[in-house]
Amino acid sequence: MKKLILKSALYFFMILISLELLVRVFHLGKDTPTRILDDHKVEKWLPNQQGFSVTGNRRQNFSEYHINNSGFNSYREFTPTKDKYEVALVGDSFIEGFHQNYYNSIGKKIETSIPGIEVYEYGYAGYDFADQLHLIYEYKEKFEVIDHVILGIKFSNDLTRGEYKVVTGRLALESPMNRLLKKSKLLVYCKSIGILDPPQRLLYRLKNILNPPAPSKTIDEQEKTRLQKEKEKKYLANFQSLVAKYGYDKNRFTLLLDSRITSDYFLSFLNKEGFRYIDFSSYFEKSKKSTTLIYDRHWNDNGRTLIAKSISDYIKSLDTME
Repeated sequence: MKKLILKSALYFFMILISLELLVRVFHLGKDTPTRILDDHKVEKWLPNQQGFSVTGNRRQNFSEYHINNSGFNSYREFTPTKDKYEVALVGDSFIEGFHQNYYNSIGKKIETSIPGIEVYEYGYAGYDFADQLHLIYEYKEKFEVIDHVILGIKFSNDLTRGEYKVVTGRLALESPMNRLLKKSKLLVYCKSIGILDPPQRLLYRLKNILNPPAPSKTIDEQEKTRLQKEKEKKYLANFQSLVAKYGYDKNRFTLLLDSRITSDYFLSFLNKEGFRYIDFSSYFEKSKKSTTLIYDRHWNDNGRTLIAKSISDYIKSLDTME
């Protein structure tokens, strides 16, 4: 019996080693770059990292990323000067672009469309409007030189707070334990394809059994409408609060949004107060091909090409563009 247990343990260990090697050889597990909080309390990636972003159990998406000296995924360094025409794209994972090779990014597509321009992509997964304005404020010496700044915004989740605070949840992923676990590509792969989800759901169910949540109340349509209006007012108030605190140059700053999923209440305010925005919805609606990936809502190559075109068309229309 003792020999059986020892042999079983040995075989199990050898199987794990073999699987770890297979995941590494075929690059099935993603390389997650290291996060940092810099001296300005700006969360970003540790500079000068390279790796591959992998999604799906059959490498449905495999792309290379490159974190530059500024801590963002880009093929170029950010060196704004008064002698060049530069555009900054600021936003979340959609701008960050881990779903596409860094040398074929939205910024690169814009530069191809407008020769001589330099595009700096300040994209970081999870950034909301507070993160974006805090970044611009803390690095104002650089942003004051940049000719135009495009800020990606999604009304439903980018305006949930009216002041900036460090999000400790994301930084907790850099704990010593998590760093140690990430060294196993097999474990990273298993988590990414959902193998570890059933045990987590089981624990969640057990927790609910031991401590049942309060029953949810049924809400009628009238109440839903009232709550939706309250949320819209709150989000608009958060937008105004952030703009008042950090400032907002209406001549150089432009929002990037999809009007199909943006509150009419918010759009009406933007139009009334003179906040310029690029609405890329018409570009997507006219496309005969899919604009998003098959496994999530991030833009695919076609979608990112259309985003680049909408921004390029807008920049070309500016009187300040030389």
